[in-house]
Amino acid sequence: MKFQSVATAALICVVTASPVPDRAVLVPRLNTARLDAARAGAARLDTRQDGTDTSNDLVDGICREVTFIFARGSLEAGNMGSIVGPQVCTDLQSTLSTDTVACQGVGSPYNATLADNFLPQNTSPTDIGAATSMFDLANTQCPDTLIVAGGYSQGSAVMDGSIQALPAALMAKIKGVVLFGFTRNEQDGGRIPNYPTNETKVYCADGDLVCNDTLIITPAHLTYGVDAPDAAAFLVSALGL
Repeated sequence: MKFQSVATAALICVVTASPVPDRAVLVPRLNTARLDAARAGAARLDTRQDGTDTSNDLVDGICREVTFIFARGSLEAGNMGSIVGPQVCTDLQSTLSTDTVACQGVGSPYNATLADNFLPQNTSPTDIGAATSMFDLANTQCPDTLIVAGGYSQGSAVMDGSIQALPAALMAKIKGVVLFGFTRNEQDGGRIPNYPTNETKVYCADGDLVCNDTLIITPAHLTYGVDAPDAAAFLVSALGL
């Protein structure tokens, strides 16, 4: 999906929130060059290679030392999207090597539709189940892999809903999670319930109103590609590699 396509999705919805005092790392930052930098990064990704919006290493039976599972935002193409998911995958592989990191997007039955944003969990139980199935697959197919995860926009709600409900043993195998434009930020107090805050990093750009108890899409919501290197570095640190 091209960088600007999500801009057509102007979701306007005010939701109630009950913030939790204990928050994960929150990264509020924006400058006037942020949007231009994100556009440039997306353009470089488009010209570098085809098919970057889809990664199916797990589904294809590939097991590596690290598995990165990502849920894209609403209306994004493939199963990784284009705003930030592929960039984090690429940065992880650049740091740890392609032979070390497998990347897997959350696909069908998570179809990243707009309507599901308005449900109580800002996504549907079916969407959450799609992410859970990927965690289960990583655990059963590649029992020795170290799992890291991420989500953008509605995908952040998908990851939030899935991870907080995982069995303790499987949750413990997830070493770090990065969330971009976290639509459950206020509702869940800037964290994934039941998951360690020190293993979570939430990226909320200044001016991204979905982090502030609404579902109003602004240009800031499209800028998270610039955070991919920092997010990958956080995950590498969480892995202890």
